Amino acid sequence: MEITNVMEYEEIAKNKLPKMVYDYYVSGAEDQWTLQENRNAFSRILFRPRILVDVSHIDMTTTVLGFKISMPIMVAPTAMQKMAHPDGEYATARAASAAGTIMTLSSWATSSVEEVASTGPGICFFQLYVLKDRNVVAQLVRRAERAGFKAIVLTVDTPRLGRREADIKNRFALPPYLTLKNFEGLDLGKMDKTNDSGLATYAAEQVDRSLSWKDVKWLQTITTLPILVKGVLTAEDTRLAIQAGAAGIIVSNHGARQLDYVPATIMALEEVVKAAQGKVPVFLDGGVRRGTDVFKALALGASGVFIGRPVVFSLAAEGEAGVKKVLQMLRDEFELTMALSGCRSLKEITRNHIMTEWDRPWIAPRL
Repeated sequence: MEITNVMEYEEIAKNKLPKMVYDYYVSGAEDQWTLQENRNAFSRILFRPRILVDVSHIDMTTTVLGFKISMPIMVAPTAMQKMAHPDGEYATARAASAAGTIMTLSSWATSSVEEVASTGPGICFFQLYVLKDRNVVAQLVRRAERAGFKAIVLTVDTPRLGRREADIKNRFALPPYLTLKNFEGLDLGKMDKTNDSGLATYAAEQVDRSLSWKDVKWLQTITTLPILVKGVLTAEDTRLAIQAGAAGIIVSNHGARQLDYVPATIMALEEVVKAAQGKVPVFLDGGVRRGTDVFKALALGASGVFIGRPVVFSLAAEGEAGVKKVLQMLRDEFELTMALSGCRSLKEITRNHIMTEWDRPWIAPRL
């Protein structure tokens, strides 16, 4: 079967992966309303394309924290990628580098920061969960810095793990042949099977629930790397993040895996962008499956997007080649959307190129 869009990889992954692994990657929290809404909300934003613009040359390049990349599409942190494919995070890092974009490595990766750095010269960010043992956190941040990572992506929406019922049913645990490589040697690399989700139990034991804004400032005392705050959904927290010294904000609901019935990230984006007032870049993750989604996010003020599930599903299906194809398909779709909207560069994408439900009061609200 010829793959023509990134969503087709999900069915292939479902057929290839053990049920426990597929369910872990695909599922959201509780009723999974936000999981569906992350996708559905994009469909309620329509285009206002401009015509008779010379689009013979389209420039998709952009700069993120001073690093030039080929397109505003980057790889989000997704944990335990060797469950999807033996090459795991190695393959993802190589594919992102080949695409000229950024890969974000999860704290809970099955490859270490040093191993991922060894894959080549690509730009990598490091996603951080703050654990109870701050010495371990400081050690991990310094290792990422030494390995050449360019930013810390601080996940702030996970003082406790959301209730993911598929993981509870499956008694999810990291397969015994894998470890959380960044914690190997610290007696934190294994995740045992429990009568619940093994990951929820692991997170409850290790993650610091007392994490607060003062810890963003503490992080700045142990690293010179810029800190992106991931998990912001409101104007209030946007202003606090900027006050705390964040270099950027990622509008994220953790792939709808934490608190159910929060808005889709594309719905929360404009509020955050307005509150940021251009002081720091704002990015988005959650539900991006088409180049049209990327355009809509940029029209609402995002500086770029991060993709997660399409990466692990394509990784499961075709390894490194699959991840490369996902990035290429999204790039091609985004370029086509720009051309058909009359935009030759990212700066030409404006709010006037889209209309949302709240711009169209003449449409009856959904009941």
